[in-house]
Amino acid sequence: MKAYQLILTFALCLSACSFQPRASWVTTTEGEQWVEQDDLVSASSDTIPDIDAVVHTGKKLQKIDGFGACFNELGWISLSKLDPTVREEILEELFFPEIGANFTICRMPVGANDFSRDWYSYNETDGDFDMQYFTIANDQQTLIPFIKGAQKYNPDLSIWASPWCPPSWMKYNKHYASAYTGETYSEKYRNGLPADKVGYEGTDMFIQDSLYLRAYALYFSKFIEAYRGQGIDIFAVMPQNEFNSAQIFPSCCWTAASLADFIGNYLGPAMKELDVKVMFGTMERANETLVDTILTDPASGKYISGVGFQWAGKGAIKGIHERYPAMKLYQTEQECGDGRNDWRGAVYSWNLMRHYLENGASAYMYWNISLDKGGISRWGWAQNSLVVVDPDAKTFRYTPEYYVMKHLSHYVQPGARKLETSGQYSNLMAFVNPDKSIVVALANEGNEERQVSVEIDGSVYQPVLPAHSIATLLID
Repeated sequence: MKAYQLILTFALCLSACSFQPRASWVTTTEGEQWVEQDDLVSASSDTIPDIDAVVHTGKKLQKIDGFGACFNELGWISLSKLDPTVREEILEELFFPEIGANFTICRMPVGANDFSRDWYSYNETDGDFDMQYFTIANDQQTLIPFIKGAQKYNPDLSIWASPWCPPSWMKYNKHYASAYTGETYSEKYRNGLPADKVGYEGTDMFIQDSLYLRAYALYFSKFIEAYRGQGIDIFAVMPQNEFNSAQIFPSCCWTAASLADFIGNYLGPAMKELDVKVMFGTMERANETLVDTILTDPASGKYISGVGFQWAGKGAIKGIHERYPAMKLYQTEQECGDGRNDWRGAVYSWNLMRHYLENGASAYMYWNISLDKGGISRWGWAQNSLVVVDPDAKTFRYTPEYYVMKHLSHYVQPGARKLETSGQYSNLMAFVNPDKSIVVALANEGNEERQVSVEIDGSVYQPVLPAHSIATLLID
């Protein structure tokens, strides 16, 4: 009997040892990006007196749809200045599953945005309510090859879309812009909008007439069908980018009530016919009431499958998540930076990611995938990007913000669940993947390296985080 017990104990020990989780981790600092580490300390929880953070694997939060960025014209133009083989290497790094960033969900514009070559829409023929002159010919040169280049490495890439501006003839001011540039802007960045034609937050710049609203819903339908003809499926649309913002670039203010009417009586039914989801956004104000207007309206609310937030909209996501816990929420645009692409911007991005994901976001999307050095838009705005291209030297580099994104997107799989955490060390996020692996992303914003004790299912892991670093711990 004793011999049997001894054999049984030995077998159980072997079983436990064979199923001991494997741990690996990687760090990024300003000077050293994506360094695979091998000095991870692992110990039983009863030998560690002080636990900094606990990952509660039994407390699962929102499902993660994925991470990504936005396809825009200047992004493709910058990548096109590189040798084609180099461009392919970048697309592979961004989109091929399990290789690099592993992007799985991306955004695209419906027509021009602030990082287009110039203004255009898919139909600038005034009064063409039947959309006979609708065309995506412009996109054949830029957005379509950009998206197809990504699809080559990830055919299952999910794409949603939103307009920055309708055809200019559908606006009261008959112009793509909504704000006056005047004499203070460099001549090459002026938009030509007269001072008496500007728009204002809280007003409707889109012509609120059923003839125009019906035509605009048809415009969306034509867009979906035209892209399907190119082998690009759009799974969802949002009716307007930043509907409160009058900008010098393509933009269009709406009231929430008018958007509710457009969604409930025109856009929603049109997209339902094409099996395309409608999400409300992009919400760029901290005013939850604007979201409530759409979600509680009997006509529009039944069509809304999610809400997207960006910029100051980050102030509204927490309350909306608390009051509509079953509603899918997206972060729709990384705040754009200043073109410097420095470490300070990367740390800011990390904290934005934490804010959105801690408050219910299921997807997180950067803005510019790639830009020329300096990141200047058609309308004079310098912004950050994941890739910076030097067009003269025909070289490129990945920016610090790229690595911040990669610290989550490389490891957190679509279908993962955010996990609740607790403890004195709160500068971290944790997820459980469909394959049961655990991902813990941490940051050390201090001036000294720091060892952090993280307890997961009774085991404690003690990575030593370099000063000013981002790290990811994978328990496989």
